[in-house]
Amino acid sequence: MTASISDLTSSALPLIPRKVLFGNPDKASTRISPDGSRLSYLAPVDGVLNVWVGPADDHSAAQPVTRDTGRGIHHYFWAFTNHHILYIQDQNGDENWRLFAVDLDQEVTTDLTPIEGVQAQIQEVSHKFPDQVLVGLNDRDPQLHDLYQVDIRSGERSLILENPGFLEITTDDDFRARFASRPTEDGGADVLRRTGDGGWESFARIEMEDALTTALAGFDSTGDVLYMLDSRGRDTAALTTIDLATFETNLVVEDPRCDVGGVMLHPTEKTIEAVAFAYEKMEWTVLDPSIEPDMAYLTELAPGEMDVVSRSLDDRIWVVAYMMDDGPVRNYIYYREAGEARFLFTNRQELEGLPLVKLHPMVIEARDGLKLVSYYTLPVGNERDDEPTPENPLPMVLLVHGGPWGRDTWGYNSLRQMLTNRGYATLSVNFRGSTGFGKGFLNAGNMEWGAKMHDDLLDGVQWAVDKGIADPKRIAIMGGSYGGYATLVGMTMTPEVFACGVEIVGPSNLTTLMDSFPPYWQPAIEMFAKRVGDHRTEEGRSFLLERSPITYVDRICRPLLIGQGANDPRVNQSESDQIVNAMREKNIPVTYALYSDEGHGFERPENNLSFFAVCEAFLAQHLGGRFEAVGDDFKGSTIEVPAGAEQVPGLADALP
Repeated sequence: MTASISDLTSSALPLIPRKVLFGNPDKASTRISPDGSRLSYLAPVDGVLNVWVGPADDHSAAQPVTRDTGRGIHHYFWAFTNHHILYIQDQNGDENWRLFAVDLDQEVTTDLTPIEGVQAQIQEVSHKFPDQVLVGLNDRDPQLHDLYQVDIRSGERSLILENPGFLEITTDDDFRARFASRPTEDGGADVLRRTGDGGWESFARIEMEDALTTALAGFDSTGDVLYMLDSRGRDTAALTTIDLATFETNLVVEDPRCDVGGVMLHPTEKTIEAVAFAYEKMEWTVLDPSIEPDMAYLTELAPGEMDVVSRSLDDRIWVVAYMMDDGPVRNYIYYREAGEARFLFTNRQELEGLPLVKLHPMVIEARDGLKLVSYYTLPVGNERDDEPTPENPLPMVLLVHGGPWGRDTWGYNSLRQMLTNRGYATLSVNFRGSTGFGKGFLNAGNMEWGAKMHDDLLDGVQWAVDKGIADPKRIAIMGGSYGGYATLVGMTMTPEVFACGVEIVGPSNLTTLMDSFPPYWQPAIEMFAKRVGDHRTEEGRSFLLERSPITYVDRICRPLLIGQGANDPRVNQSESDQIVNAMREKNIPVTYALYSDEGHGFERPENNLSFFAVCEAFLAQHLGGRFEAVGDDFKGSTIEVPAGAEQVPGLADALP
């Protein structure tokens, strides 16, 4: 018998604790050292993510090698010395990244880029220069990153290239700047090639329609063959090679449904071994016969999407991860000569055995015939057939991805699992403008913020209603970044469609958004002008205001919850402040959660726990699902609620 919503909201189905879903992972980002002797991963130390290192054949002996006590470490990698870990970290979400080196022998951590207000970008690491790393720094000009060669041991750096106005620079394993791209006035790019005398000559032109689906992708070991992801002359981005001596171009592989989604290269020879494509789910195409036995074995080893996430320099040892939609990531170490893999660990052991749900891919047709790759979940008890539908329509949360130049993918997602466990269906729609589905699909979103991009979301909602999945009177819209903007569009431009909205770090005014872009985004401003609107002209500002939720704030008639990081460099706090203030001036209720130590999204687990505690209670009040009491989930969080604490049951009492 299929469960109804009343069954699902009973005590028979256990609530999955928020701490299990949104707390720190047990172990994440597993990596093998270049010489294959040691294994590393991220794991908590006193509740904060740090890097742990141990023998490759006994990960249980690993010890923490960093001692961060703040936001935690989330991005790290091995240096080719085999004795250093490198990681980047910003200050409270400001995205002014610094590069740190951990000497594993001396147990010393060195800040390699100790410059206030400057953003470090990792340009290149190479086994040919094990003690060095190429870093981009915008210390001379906030808009441009110059290239420096930095010594990992001493921190000494030397200027390699002063950036004369390039958007991107492509370097090789010999730390040579080989190519660069310069933005054009029409939103495209000119690709330039470095000449023998240190100058630059024209190499290729990428028109605006191809600019987000065409890119240089590296070189083979000789440096004489260039790899490109290229949509020119076709719709989807294919993998191509260019012989730099003869300029002969060859097509390696393409898929008419979607762009290249990943490339496996040999660690030192840099030969192409396999290519991934992800339409609904990720699939690998093996091109190098030498790894066919490995890929065949690994594909059958465990369920889920398989990915080789780390390799030793001699290619004898691989670290392989398997992504599930209804369980934790499973990590294995694979010994190629023996042809055998050994299970290491999952990233979240507490997820095992819980009532998690499957993620169902579905292609929804938009009103103009565009195909929208989408995903939905249903509460436990509704898995009846190949296209599951509930016995009775459910309350539903429409989850909108950010970017918008990104996409939703198949796999595990803590937010989806929480919402589904609380009794809601969820739906994620890859609306036009999403990446991965070819340039035609992406460019269909140009100048369509708040217009056809929003229509695609509405068409997804209508599909869910027509299928009997969603109760049309109990649908919420929720998202971050562009998804936050889409939430505000839903609440202002189609105010009767959604019962409530949850908006996270989303822009409310497209003119002020673009006025406040960080300086290092300015070289790409033509791209934004051609794809969103031009804030530099009177006509463009008028157009952007027409597409801005702040213009229609008086139309809001349903409850709204807003979350914002105070240090967000992409979508400034003022974007949330201005719509909250406008709503309060018009006596429209709104709840506003603000975090003083966060940026573009919430990274600290304590802040995630507190926000989703508020979110759960908010959704339960307006959609009728279940929620877990706040308990101690505000502990350690910096949550402030400048407005509307009284609008969410229990929130005012739970605040510090």
